[in-house]
Amino acid sequence: MEGTQEVRTYATAPAPGAMAVDFEERVDFRRLHGYRLGRVRAALERSELGAVLCFDVNNIRYITSTAIGEWTRDKLTRYTVLARGAEPVLWDFGSAAVHHRLHCPWIAPENSRAAHTTMRGAVGPEAGISERGIAEIVDVLREAGVADMPVGIDIIDAPLMFALQRAGIEVRDGQQVMHDARQVKSPDEIMLLSRAAAMVDGAYQRVAEALKPGVRENDIVALVNETLYTMGSDDVESVNAVSGERCVPHPHNFSDRMIRPGEQAFFDIMHAFNGYRTCYYRCFSVGYSTPAQRDAYKRAREWMDTGIDMIKPGVTTDQIARLWPTAQDIGLASEQEAFGLEFGHGLGLALHERPIISRLNSLDHPMEIQEGMVFALETYCPATDGRSAARIEEEIVVTSSGPQVITLFPAQELFVTNPY
Repeated sequence: MEGTQEVRTYATAPAPGAMAVDFEERVDFRRLHGYRLGRVRAALERSELGAVLCFDVNNIRYITSTAIGEWTRDKLTRYTVLARGAEPVLWDFGSAAVHHRLHCPWIAPENSRAAHTTMRGAVGPEAGISERGIAEIVDVLREAGVADMPVGIDIIDAPLMFALQRAGIEVRDGQQVMHDARQVKSPDEIMLLSRAAAMVDGAYQRVAEALKPGVRENDIVALVNETLYTMGSDDVESVNAVSGERCVPHPHNFSDRMIRPGEQAFFDIMHAFNGYRTCYYRCFSVGYSTPAQRDAYKRAREWMDTGIDMIKPGVTTDQIARLWPTAQDIGLASEQEAFGLEFGHGLGLALHERPIISRLNSLDHPMEIQEGMVFALETYCPATDGRSAARIEEEIVVTSSGPQVITLFPAQELFVTNPY
């Protein structure tokens, strides 16, 4: 499943559709499940942990191939345990556990259970829910023969953490094991990431047609949400819409600001298709562009292309980060303030996976780029007019023959919408 040839074969282009048909090879969801579960098992074996206990819905989906809705993302109402040599056990929100027994045959019925959750502390400690839930988890660990080994946790609420400690479980960081597993994508994951990006290609076409004087930032946000949900998006996580004087410094949000002629505007569309996410900026000038805007865009594009040209298996992230300007070069006081502007980050079921590429962390702690990684590169350049700025982002698949860009809406030159 992890072989070079398979990644080369499936990374070449997004499939026109992602659902199974009898006339083309497309995403095989059972193959996807087997790959992901195998990756976690291998990462667990390489660690000192006996099991991972996951509350992050991305990790739950990666291990169990289940999802019940974006509303669960921050509720900590679902969790799963994967112990060495054992099958995953999933505790889900109420009747969702019953639903899984009916419709998720890859999970043994006895391993789909109703959760014991405090609703992030809304059910007080005196109810004893945490203790009952931890007792079931400890039973699973004992059955797997790993109760005396450390357990890795990704995120957790305080009552459950304390209950684990009272039960004598040694708790360690499980996030690193999960990131180890998730950093190299399978051919099926790459197809889903490509399809998610293709949907944003289409959304940007509608943005380019709609972006004219009098339109507000929030109007574009609404348009993108409508477009993507109509296309079948699972979750439009966020749309940043930034225009005019709001471009400097980058606020990472949107407002009700009305866009005027000659202004620059940039957008970041973050959504998921079958769980797999995009982070996809594009930058426009409205009606016409100025020399300062064009110069800023040219520099941002040069930084982007220099970074892309560097990408291949075996390159380390510090080599990419050193190609980009310092914080002072873009008018900021420190790399902490500039973090996320000249930036790279993995994409998968989460918006930020490995590798994380920036001058803040990569220079002293580089990571090797591997074939099958998928990540976004982002550049930002303020214009000399003091109010405009260029912002570009491309999503990259790392192949044996070099980088493959899967974000295809035009971005080599500054795009002027509805020109006069």
